[in-house]
Amino acid sequence: MRISELASATGVEIETIRYYEKEGLLPAPARQDNGYRAYTPDHLERLSFIRHCRALDIPLADIRRLVGFMEHPLDDCGDINHLIDDQISRVRARLKSMKALEKQLSKLRAQCDEEHAGRDCGILHELVAAAHGEACACHPK
Repeated sequence: MRISELASATGVEIETIRYYEKEGLLPAPARQDNGYRAYTPDHLERLSFIRHCRALDIPLADIRRLVGFMEHPLDDCGDINHLIDDQISRVRARLKSMKALEKQLSKLRAQCDEEHAGRDCGILHELVAAAHGEACACHPK
């Protein structure tokens, strides 16, 4: 199959496929006589695997490690467990950060509870104060 067909089958952009090839995550395909890349079902499977890992927000470096484990199926999977545990920790840290951000935005939103002229908007006043290095509702000093 051609790269456009592979892209269509996986929902991955052509430039991203080329990037994965360049990074060694996706093996380089054979070339046809006309110079076109000839992708196989193995490429489709690998690219689908990478796409699924990216959907889980697994970094490319960790995907590279997972691919290595796929290429050595008799190796112990303990490191895979650690890799996923690390990803869970990163997600939990981001959730904590997102909750803090939500709290800050809610405090900022509470500064303006009705519609009126922009010059009288409490949200804008708070943002301008913060731009001047002053304390604001969402970042008290």
